[in-house]
Amino acid sequence: MTVEVTTLPSGLRVVTHAMPELETASVGFWVGAGARDERGDEHGLSHLIEHMAFKGTRARDARAIVEEIESAGGDLNAATSVEFTTYNARVLGGDAPMVIDILSDILTDSVFDEAELAREKGVITQEIGEVNDTPDDLVFDLFGEAAYPDQAIGRPILGTPARVKAFKKADILAYLDRHYAAPAAVVAAAGAVDHKTIVEAASRNFSALSGKAATPREKARYEGGDARVTRKLEQTQIVVGFESVGFGHKDAYAAHVFANIAGGGMSSRLFQEVREKRGLAYSIDSFQWSYADTGLFGFCAAAAHGDVAELCDVALDCVAQCAADLTEAELRRAKAQMKVSLLTALESAGARADQMARQLMALGHVPTRAEIVEKIDALTIEGVRAAGVAALKTPPTVAALGQAKKAPGPERVKSRVG
Repeated sequence: MTVEVTTLPSGLRVVTHAMPELETASVGFWVGAGARDERGDEHGLSHLIEHMAFKGTRARDARAIVEEIESAGGDLNAATSVEFTTYNARVLGGDAPMVIDILSDILTDSVFDEAELAREKGVITQEIGEVNDTPDDLVFDLFGEAAYPDQAIGRPILGTPARVKAFKKADILAYLDRHYAAPAAVVAAAGAVDHKTIVEAASRNFSALSGKAATPREKARYEGGDARVTRKLEQTQIVVGFESVGFGHKDAYAAHVFANIAGGGMSSRLFQEVREKRGLAYSIDSFQWSYADTGLFGFCAAAAHGDVAELCDVALDCVAQCAADLTEAELRRAKAQMKVSLLTALESAGARADQMARQLMALGHVPTRAEIVEKIDALTIEGVRAAGVAALKTPPTVAALGQAKKAPGPERVKSRVG
């Protein structure tokens, strides 16, 4: 595995993974700033900036940006998450420097035209409306706000229509000045790439990025809670969760394995008990989300209104029992699934570039495949059970949408897993 990392004098890190068997490359810019880095009056601004980055620079208008990429057969994309914002493209390997040129242009020299800004606010307002019309998305927004009340980390990434409509160009520029600095960013490339070429292109094109230190984040304060919205739906959406661990925590791998055993596939305890044996839901899944300094473990499902209470009781019993008596066979299966996920990322240039960038920002280095496999293999039943027990001891978070009164409250959840 040929992974190379170079830190430029500005603090910008460049990481590449040459994959000789490929002819295409995935190239992108990752910045360690997302929804949780917004101040109270900036809710939704990270996502708006991601949209506005493609709306024109002094050198290129919005159409020229996409035409230049697509004329080379590539595609350009971006995404905003809780802790990161990503701008990336997939092209033939020889066009990687062109991607870096375009990315640097949109990220350091966008004009943020007022007419384009007004139009994009309308687009995002429609996007917010789509989420509000999609129950299985909206319930997770409710869940996040209940888990981390009155904090940016718990707020919906898209913002609110009123807040988005109020943003001005000055708000965008202030946010960029505070967060889009070289030490907080990574240029990552994987596939048919040459490290020296990528470093030279990044050094040449991103020279305008500030070298000042990244703005420190407010520490997350998980509290747990109860969020429910009554709405006329065919099913009730339910999410139940607990606080877990962050990226760099010593138990991070154990927490992911515990979530996988509990509800990570068709052979998992939740799927077998809730779907296969009792038919209480079409699907039920567990999750383990890790952030820099906190994490969330839980499960989600949709059920007929009359089955919600039973589904939750059965699921909570499954999770609690899993923490008490998971088996060697389950542990072996979960380890194998984690290794396959790792290898799958190594087989895709896009997934590999994203993985490297996030690892570099979250951990400060890119672990080798051997290092990760060694950590997975070292997991024990006792360690994985302990990770599950630790999560289940935290205050529960419950979010429900539909006939929300059918869902158990945090106190019932706590007593069920206690």
